[in-house]
Amino acid sequence: MIIRHIEGILQNYLFKSKALIIYGARQVGKTTLVEQLVKDYQAETLFLNGDDSDVRNMFNSLNTTSLIPIIGNYKIIVIDEAQRIPETGLALKIIHDNFKEVQLIATGSSAFELADKIKEPMTGRKFEFFLHPFSFQEMVANHGFLPEKRLIEHRLIFGYYPDIVQNPGTEVKLLKSLASSFLYKDLLALEQIKKPSLLEKILKALALQVSNEVSFIELAQLLGSDRGTIEKYIDLLEKAYIIFRLSAFSRNVRNEIKKSRKIYFFDNGIRNAVLGNFAPVSMRADAGALWENFLMSERQKYLLNNDIEYNSYFWRTTQQQEIDYIEERGSQLFAFEFKLNPNKIPSISKTFTNAYPDVEYKVISPENTEQFLLNL
Repeated sequence: MIIRHIEGILQNYLFKSKALIIYGARQVGKTTLVEQLVKDYQAETLFLNGDDSDVRNMFNSLNTTSLIPIIGNYKIIVIDEAQRIPETGLALKIIHDNFKEVQLIATGSSAFELADKIKEPMTGRKFEFFLHPFSFQEMVANHGFLPEKRLIEHRLIFGYYPDIVQNPGTEVKLLKSLASSFLYKDLLALEQIKKPSLLEKILKALALQVSNEVSFIELAQLLGSDRGTIEKYIDLLEKAYIIFRLSAFSRNVRNEIKKSRKIYFFDNGIRNAVLGNFAPVSMRADAGALWENFLMSERQKYLLNNDIEYNSYFWRTTQQQEIDYIEERGSQLFAFEFKLNPNKIPSISKTFTNAYPDVEYKVISPENTEQFLLNL
């Protein structure tokens, strides 16, 4: 059992008169996390799964009276895949408001469904958390820093989804299955997704553009669609926790790029599965992009898992001066360059340091990964 870092955080929020809502993509381990979280209350926990038709039917005519025999003496109610429950926001509100001593926990694999459904009914009644695939930090805690550092090239290709990590030797087969329609099950069920083939083309185009700026207009032209549709599909992919975007940083310099974005995958394995390329790093033309995507996704997991307030950006000027990653924490700025080859050490742009003289700057290579992924 690989302990999830967020489990300790969640423990502190149990029985605080708020529902716990846990979001995350399919197959990242939400169910396993909740089972571990409530293991000391196993006999006093009721598990309900929104994927089960009888559970959905039960919630169709839900009221306080009908809930009394269902909840009984349970101390914890877990609703897995809660976005599948009709009127789930109202259902959670009824349970929360009428059974004050019961700890309610709900999980959802699609923020675009669950978050929207519970936003108004559960206002002021919930704490929200996010679970992603295993992280570098979690694996270091599981089996040590040096063993995990030796596996970085493997992680660059196959990523950190729990099923992939725990079943060595079957990574390609499992990733192909995961990156098929199963991962996008919630997306494909939406009325907004009228062109599943376009969704796949967008994913492949984004996978090819990792580490580069992404233009919605250029994507629309390339894929024979319109900007609005492209932007809508990308927004849904974000809300399914498959990708995330980085905005441009702009404060002081006239020629800074202001309205651009980069897009990364939350997992390298999924990105490689979309491309159908599992070749080793030494044989990859996109090795630098793999390294950048790995560091970016792992940094996001580290910051989220440790409940750190932050803003993330990249920086570039019209003269092509650039910095891979800018992190803002409070009033402090941190600038990072990512280099897979430690012998190619760049110098920071003087334009940037003149505009932002108090910034802390580091180059992150395989030799000092821990400085970025463990904040050492």
